[in-house]
Amino acid sequence: MTPDPISLSWLDAHGSHHEIGLALGRWGAQACRQHLIHSAAWAQVMAHRQHPAIPVLRGLLHQHFPWIEQELAGLAEGLGLAPDDVFLWNCRGDLWALAPDGCTTVLAPQRLSHNEDGDPGFAGACGLAKIRPIDAPPFVSFLYPGSLPGHTFAVNQAGLAITVNNIRARQARAAGLPRMILTRALLATSTPAQAITLLQAHPRMGAFHLGVGQTGANVTFSVEFSQEAVSLQTVRQTRRVHANHALHEAQQGLPQVITESSARRQARGEWLLDQDAAALDILRDTDDAAEPMMRLSPTDTDQENTLATADIDLSGEQARWAVYCPGDHQPAYRFEGLRPS
Repeated sequence: MTPDPISLSWLDAHGSHHEIGLALGRWGAQACRQHLIHSAAWAQVMAHRQHPAIPVLRGLLHQHFPWIEQELAGLAEGLGLAPDDVFLWNCRGDLWALAPDGCTTVLAPQRLSHNEDGDPGFAGACGLAKIRPIDAPPFVSFLYPGSLPGHTFAVNQAGLAITVNNIRARQARAAGLPRMILTRALLATSTPAQAITLLQAHPRMGAFHLGVGQTGANVTFSVEFSQEAVSLQTVRQTRRVHANHALHEAQQGLPQVITESSARRQARGEWLLDQDAAALDILRDTDDAAEPMMRLSPTDTDQENTLATADIDLSGEQARWAVYCPGDHQPAYRFEGLRPS
């Protein structure tokens, strides 16, 4: 059976951070009312309402990134949901190792290619947004209803590109900044060095893998961050693939959940790299029928599906990039920098 086509909407949000959050909330309100708040994932996260780390997380957010606090307040207002619940949802991977966020990235010296895998209940409800804050560089990001931008894939005005993969870290020993707060903050930086310094300079709670690159540079970076460390591998010649579990030597002691899907996508991706397969062919691969790279099954073992694929060429003065609906060979969007072309 062929799945129904998945579309990606477009949002242009600008103004103060509260105004941007309000626009994001209004954009995602219907999908959150119809799906998110009735989902098992929402119930699992809301069960952490009395977690002792929550006041510390809120305090760290207010101390370090009050402008993101304003975005979250606007987001909750636009969604029509309780601010505490929206904050908690945006801390989901810090509190619950099995939050439904997956993804696979192929990293090359001047290119980042990425499958965005998430909750199948959001198929057709996700989109792209051009975000134009009054006090920070504009950017274009993939969006999930109910979530801050920045934890998926994005390109900003400085030519900085970031892709994000889930790492299912088990509960941290101490509170730090939520990982989705940190990745939102990265979109206000201008270089990979600034992005990595930001991660190193702040306490962290959850874990993520990032592909990081910039236009005109000859390298990209594979970055894993957790409470314990921020680790960096430079991609100069040989391409790399990264599913959604920690791989770097510096993270080998990290308690994490490695699902069958993530382990097999990692192994399959590395095999396809050895066969010199093109990045998009790797990300569209379904030869492992049980645990494919492109995940479209209603019975996916992690309860995740591919919702979009991004291919970001950083070799020129501006990023040239395309975003595809799952399985499509013609892009839904093409960009020169932040301008749709």
